[in-house]
Amino acid sequence: MGSMKLSSKPDAFTRRGQAWYCTTGLPSDVLVEVGEMSFHLHKFPLLSKSAILGRLIEENSDSDECVIKLSDIPGGAKSFELVARFCYGLKIELSSENVVYLRCAAEHLEMTEETSGDNLINQTESFFNQVVLRSWKDSLEALRTCDGLLPHAEDLHIVKRCIESLAGKASIDPDLFGWPVSEHSTMQSPGGSVLWNGISTGAKVRNWSSDWWYDDASSLSFPTYKRLISSMESRGIKQEIIAGSLTYCAKKFLPGLNRRQSTGPMPLPAATLSDEEQRRLLEEIDRMLPLQRGLISTNVLLWLLRTAMILKVDRACISNLEKRVGMQLDEATLEDLLLPNFSYTMDTLYNVECIHRILDHFLAMDQTMGGGGASPCLDDVMASPSLAPITAVAKLIDGYLAEIAPDINLKPLKFQSLAAALPEYARPLDDGLYRAIDVYLKSHPTLPEAEREQLCRLIDCQKLSLEACTHAAQNERLPLRVVVQVLFFEQLQLRTSVAGCLLVSDNLEASSRTLRGGGGGAVAASGEAGCWATAAVRENQALRVGMDSMRLRLMELERECSDMRQDIRKLGRGRRRLRGGGGVVAGGKDGGGWAARVQRMLTPRMMKLQMCSAQHDAAEQQRMNNEHKKVEKVAKNKKQLSMDDGDDEEEA
Repeated sequence: MGSMKLSSKPDAFTRRGQAWYCTTGLPSDVLVEVGEMSFHLHKFPLLSKSAILGRLIEENSDSDECVIKLSDIPGGAKSFELVARFCYGLKIELSSENVVYLRCAAEHLEMTEETSGDNLINQTESFFNQVVLRSWKDSLEALRTCDGLLPHAEDLHIVKRCIESLAGKASIDPDLFGWPVSEHSTMQSPGGSVLWNGISTGAKVRNWSSDWWYDDASSLSFPTYKRLISSMESRGIKQEIIAGSLTYCAKKFLPGLNRRQSTGPMPLPAATLSDEEQRRLLEEIDRMLPLQRGLISTNVLLWLLRTAMILKVDRACISNLEKRVGMQLDEATLEDLLLPNFSYTMDTLYNVECIHRILDHFLAMDQTMGGGGASPCLDDVMASPSLAPITAVAKLIDGYLAEIAPDINLKPLKFQSLAAALPEYARPLDDGLYRAIDVYLKSHPTLPEAEREQLCRLIDCQKLSLEACTHAAQNERLPLRVVVQVLFFEQLQLRTSVAGCLLVSDNLEASSRTLRGGGGGAVAASGEAGCWATAAVRENQALRVGMDSMRLRLMELERECSDMRQDIRKLGRGRRRLRGGGGVVAGGKDGGGWAARVQRMLTPRMMKLQMCSAQHDAAEQQRMNNEHKKVEKVAKNKKQLSMDDGDDEEEA
């Protein structure tokens, strides 16, 4: 820290209680009162340096005792003590801690060059420009002292000059030099080691990063901090650095935020702010944050949103934070998305409405970036990198729905609204949605049948995996209509797979016949090729036998499905007759017996479906292995046949 001595005379000031005395041997002839402190001094040293003090002494010259009251001097008694020492030519040391006090007091007392040469204004101004503003730490310390000297420091442009000095040093890219501009000006060798008297010490210079100034800047008062950030932005500093500083400030002063965040620089403990101060700080940080995706991690934004709800900040601030989270919702985690409900008017455990608004912001942004075109097909969703964010959000929302589903106060309409907010192409598979609905049905056993069917309409049975289909076929909580749909689409998938297997088998057999008939001379010339053709025919015949067996099982499955539909129709007609004639009986024991009969009737058939599905998977895997081997043999023998033909031509 820089300093400068203005005089070398020994100190002649002594303090007794609330009074200062100058012990020069001469009696005091003027009393200067500054607040509760009094100074017993002499007229000549004061009027020779200050025009204001000279006029005040002249105005009180007629009275027996000269008393001067300085109630409005910047810095109070602390500043006037230093001014008095300077007037007497006593030892005084200028530093970044007192130079602003002395500069403002000297301006107030008109200690100019017209009054005396090399006066206090000139000396403090020189020290401030040549020493303080050249150092980051001295500029920071001087700027801190300005808070107690407003508006005098502002009128003298001291605050502005300190801010510009700090902004200029912080805006310099550390990568440009390998270290930020510091106040120590340590000499370094080209290899990066510290130099002492031109000799390398071998010590390596510390690697600095762009966040080296975060803690120093956060120690300023927030109005001054805002001006510093604004000055940095005008100098073109990167938005990522500005956002990092604001995040550091939020972690430092908002309790609870730093407890969960482990990424980025950790701030030092700060004084606890009141709720009102925290509320104002959070609102100001929200206004200062650049509106750009990826500048702040999503989990930090969600914790800012959580803190804003706890502090009950204004609605505009919460809305802005929701939009920021929505811009990068695909980077969120399920744990951070579980925002508790802090409102007494809402009875759900989690704030579902907030997550719905965040999802709406994301979908609006995704629609704008995607151009609002037609919905892509499933293959496009799986292949296109541009659709990866919305598929990630769909998976996240499905997980969120499964987490909030056990809440008994969560209404079906609210659950359904959030689940249906995503477009169809966002979910390549509906397994996550099926799991969430199943958890909701399990946690709400008294849900009416109509509402159960309304929820289950969200599931696309064609987009369920084999495991999900197997689970759904045995799920007693699902409406009967959904179980039938699952079985029907599972049958279609099995039928399509078997038809594809038969088509591939026919193509392979035709190609083997072509090889046997077209290359007669070459096959006869090669015994190994003839043996391969015979083996291929046998394998194709075995494969056709397996496909015929699969076709018979498929026909049996279709008959079972047809019988099951007829039984369901008969039971439905019987139930309607019971409702028309039996009244309460139809809705009570008979209704329960009807459901039990349906369950007993469906259970063996669902087991057959699962056995057929398992057999189909085994046959499909065997078919794929055989096809792969055949393709390799075909390629190998084609190459061998072409080589044999070339040898025959050469011999001829």
